[in-house]
Amino acid sequence: MIKIAAQLLGFAGSLSLLLFGMNMLSEGIQKGAGNSLQQLLKKITGNRFTALLCGMCVTAVIQSSGATTVMVVSFVNAEILTLSQAIGVIFGANIGTTITAWIVAFFGFSFSIASAALPIFAFGFFIKHLKKHPVHNFAECFMGFSLLFLGLGLLKESLSLSDTAADFLEKLSYMGIWGIVLGVLSGTLITALLHSSSAMTAIVLTMAANGAINFKLASAIILGSNIGSTVDALMSSFGASTNAKRTAFVHVGFNTAGTLIVLLFFTPFLNLIDYVVPGSPKENITMHIAMLHTFFNVLTTLIFIPFVNQINSLVCHIIKEKTDSKDEHYHFPAILPGRRINADLYAFQAQKEISVMAQKDMEMFDNLFILLENKILWTEDSESSDTPYARINFLENYIDEMNDEIINFLQECSRLPTANAAERKHFSHLIHITDCLEGLSDECWSISYTLGKYIKNADSEFYSQRKKELSEYMEYVRVFFEHVCSDLITSKSLAERKQSDILEQKIDEMKHKLRKTSRYRMEEGSNIKAELGYSDLVRKIEKAGDCIYSIVAG
Repeated sequence: MIKIAAQLLGFAGSLSLLLFGMNMLSEGIQKGAGNSLQQLLKKITGNRFTALLCGMCVTAVIQSSGATTVMVVSFVNAEILTLSQAIGVIFGANIGTTITAWIVAFFGFSFSIASAALPIFAFGFFIKHLKKHPVHNFAECFMGFSLLFLGLGLLKESLSLSDTAADFLEKLSYMGIWGIVLGVLSGTLITALLHSSSAMTAIVLTMAANGAINFKLASAIILGSNIGSTVDALMSSFGASTNAKRTAFVHVGFNTAGTLIVLLFFTPFLNLIDYVVPGSPKENITMHIAMLHTFFNVLTTLIFIPFVNQINSLVCHIIKEKTDSKDEHYHFPAILPGRRINADLYAFQAQKEISVMAQKDMEMFDNLFILLENKILWTEDSESSDTPYARINFLENYIDEMNDEIINFLQECSRLPTANAAERKHFSHLIHITDCLEGLSDECWSISYTLGKYIKNADSEFYSQRKKELSEYMEYVRVFFEHVCSDLITSKSLAERKQSDILEQKIDEMKHKLRKTSRYRMEEGSNIKAELGYSDLVRKIEKAGDCIYSIVAG
């Protein structure tokens, strides 16, 4: 029992080191590459073959098909990619992930890499402290690479099975179709738990190299791992848009259908691999498994790539767009931050929601103009009936909810280990913009409340005389907001900031001019209560302009 417990603990430790190394390698590459990988995915055209090549290259670089598919689901959710483009990328990601099997097959068992792992780790640790040089972002790439192979070496030692366990696996290998089914199921479940088909591939290659499993059982487990690898995309689609759910469904469906097709021709498929790879499986089993993994993904991609449009139509028919009424409360429709994905990816999702938030603020402005132009009185039932007052009140509460959820999301993103200093600064900038937009919604609500009182106190002649002045002033603030929203997310250039300074200064000058004119009218005997309400409105409209300016100034 002690020996079994020690072996299990050794396996758990070596597997953890292997997974940690893989994650560090992936994070290091993503951190070093910055947002260039995401930019590559964003530039995909409608050409399915370009999308396939892009998905294959990105996955081969970051060593994680799960990370690539989560990126794709996120981009579809943010409406950066279409569903058809995403399908091509997913096909390519499946091919790109086979590079891990070849790395392990070539380097993991051909010679002892453990002797070189420690110097590589030391090199990575050294450049990690070169903070002023961009190369420090790649430090985790070297450190993760060394830990990956140290873990692989320990895994090989821990998977030297006892005679009883070896006999059980040998019997499982000769159970015919049921042994194959059990192999596929175990590969699916274990990969789903590990969240890494690459780790599962490394385990299978290690067991096969140790003689614990034969080529047939190893192949079944590898096929199952392709289904289990879809768990990341599936989980990332929870709470996302309909098209994002469709993208995840395509990934699950493609990998499952491909596995079923190969299982129908399982023995001929293994014979094909045996024919292509020199030597028998017993003599060169790791190369056989790596070739099988590659052949499987390439062949299934060749089968399905001509039918991208048909797959698109089918999945749209299966997962229909929601037609029910929308919830009155805000729900952040984005992929939750995960440790394996570049932090910059999540900025795209937040930026989309911030743009929606700005549109809600603009809608509040539209309703203010309706109130002013139509002289709609405020009553006790105004906020519960179908009036601009009710709509403004609803939007103000809705934007408050957006503010809370978006800021919480951005704060969580900034704490991700993949976030570098530039990305954390960008998240802080997005938080500032979100907070300013929420402040603008508060001012719009305050204007509506003050406008309601003003309409009640001003007589018809007084109101008609002042309406044009207020309308022009509000329109100027609205134009300023449109100017800021034209490029809301990125930092403004010096020329744009100067233009914003001029507009904000003009709003202040107009405020002083209008309030000064109002004071003159009061001195000449105008309705004091109405004029005070007018001055209050002018002041609050100017405060709305200050909120808009703070977006740029921050």
